[in-house]
Amino acid sequence: MIKYKLICKDCNLSFDSWFASSYEYEKLKQKNFLNCHNCSSKKIEKTLMAPKILNKIKKSNDKKIKFNQINKKIKEYQKFIKENFKYVGDNFAYEARSIHYDKKKKEKGIYGTASNNEIRELKEEGIETEVIPWIENKNN
Repeated sequence: MIKYKLICKDCNLSFDSWFASSYEYEKLKQKNFLNCHNCSSKKIEKTLMAPKILNKIKKSNDKKIKFNQINKKIKEYQKFIKENFKYVGDNFAYEARSIHYDKKKKEKGIYGTASNNEIRELKEEGIETEVIPWIENKNN
């Protein structure tokens, strides 16, 4: 498939049209099957077009750069959380309820793992939670 920008020589309407090939365009042009959508004129010509060239290497590199930036930001958040919050592992839901319902308990924030169901139940109880992406350190 090829896309051409066409122009009507009578009313100067410019429009795009798709053709199976450049040969197909020439064949339709010779048989006077091309006409203007606006004035029905058969005086249709191709205009100059800038070809659309995809740079797959640049797109791939852009995606890698973006991916690396996101990973870096997530790791920064993880470092902050590890330094400022207490890790409770799989007991997250239990510990969150314990802190929420025991007003005497003055503990710093916690982090750990919980199922989607546990998170939903905590939110229904009015216990604030946040789900964040977590990247395991694979350098070990």
